[in-house]
Amino acid sequence: MNREIIDINDYTILLEEASTNTTLVDSCFFDEPVIAIAFYGAGDVGLNVKYNEKTKTFHHTKGMVLSFYADEKVEFEHLVSSQKPLQCLVIATSLRNLDKLPNGEGQFLEQFLHQLVHPKDHYVEGPVFKMSPEMFLLVEQFFSNTYEGGIKMMFYKSHMTALLSHYFGQLASQQSTKINVEQLEKINLAQEILLSDLENPPSLTELAHKIGTNTNTLKKEFKAQFGVPVFKYLQNERLNKAHNLIKKERTTIQEAAWAVGYDSLGSFSNAFEKKFGYRPSQV
Repeated sequence: MNREIIDINDYTILLEEASTNTTLVDSCFFDEPVIAIAFYGAGDVGLNVKYNEKTKTFHHTKGMVLSFYADEKVEFEHLVSSQKPLQCLVIATSLRNLDKLPNGEGQFLEQFLHQLVHPKDHYVEGPVFKMSPEMFLLVEQFFSNTYEGGIKMMFYKSHMTALLSHYFGQLASQQSTKINVEQLEKINLAQEILLSDLENPPSLTELAHKIGTNTNTLKKEFKAQFGVPVFKYLQNERLNKAHNLIKKERTTIQEAAWAVGYDSLGSFSNAFEKKFGYRPSQV
């Protein structure tokens, strides 16, 4: 478990990374009531949010943005496994600091996350959506930077501002377009179904039937939510899992190909090279 805490401009940035060959449960609490935005990167850890004898569960967190208000009684439980490592960036501020935030960000919190600024429970959840490619890249850069000292702090400050700008920009875009919550839940269910069986995924028709919609709506809404067509998304997830199997689990290339549904080793190697820029034998 790697955990880094950085205080910048009345914000606290929390960077957490964890991987394991078995299973690991990582629990954390906040010392005081906060408004926070959690960005989940390349890992796909499970998450349980526990409060008032309630539990909110997220099975797939890769690329997710979760905004929330939480006080000291809320427990955030990450379920880490060999297939689901943790990579999470949290930007948090306390309610008492809202008026001190730079660049008018306190006003943006009031405008876009009103229910968090005026909470009515120990835990209040704000918008949950998938990161844009720009946001995902910024989050990756937080975890891969190698700067030290003052340059490192400058890097964190500039990237935090850029990440928040993209975040509030996405919220503004969502407000200008009426969000069909029921449709969004169906598309997120489609994602869960795909990820639950990468080796033998359903056809488009079967997947649409499982979530209660038609194939045209599935294709349109899935691409709008995740930025790529359904089976491009499936291919990317298959190859990511195969890369992890070869690198971390030390499986053979043939075993990795079979594990994610490729019958042809040649097709697997070609797709792998196209995505990562090198052959699986070079991992």
